[in-house]
Amino acid sequence: MLVRMWMSDEVITASPELPIMEARELMKEHNIRRLPVVDKRGRLIGIVTQGDIQEASPSDATTLSIWELNYLLARITVEEIMTRDVITITPDTPVEEAALLMRERKVGGLPVVEDGKLVGIITESDIFEVMIKVMGVRKGGTRLTLELEDRPGALAEALELIKQHEVNVLSVVTCEECPAPPGYGVVVLRLATAQADPIVKELEGAGIKITDVRICER
Repeated sequence: MLVRMWMSDEVITASPELPIMEARELMKEHNIRRLPVVDKRGRLIGIVTQGDIQEASPSDATTLSIWELNYLLARITVEEIMTRDVITITPDTPVEEAALLMRERKVGGLPVVEDGKLVGIITESDIFEVMIKVMGVRKGGTRLTLELEDRPGALAEALELIKQHEVNVLSVVTCEECPAPPGYGVVVLRLATAQADPIVKELEGAGIKITDVRICER
């Protein structure tokens, strides 16, 4: 899965000359927390966030009047407070690399740039949506958590047992780093059935440990 499959391609942007109070209203209107800043040719030159605007605003301890405050704020533009060294990503980057980059750099969104121009943005919300869909959360069924031996063919054997019950597997998620006994890994399966007892019994009969079974109604 690539970033282009999950990014928002209708990006709300700001020009560098935009007053920060107008940028704040733009974020509020569209319920977003960041604005990529682009020049007249559509090239990304910075990014401004709600935090940037908050930091640029005078504190409550100021002795300025409301009129003086409004006058000063009206004169500050996005260009003066934006981050210029923007962390970006390309449309053909795997989505998991985007998630890792956001985690490591502690940012909530990444502008997507192609051929020097802004073509989209991917945010934490998009990453959450990826997880929801990969895990098949909205599809209901039965969620099984297994501990499988860390060896070639272990997953295939479990899936073959399920196949014999003519039940579709909606999602498969593996996690070698999740807590498990030495030599084992955790696998989460979502099955397209709410009647999984026969499958559970057969898997356990084959020596497969099932640590969690739950019916997921949607």
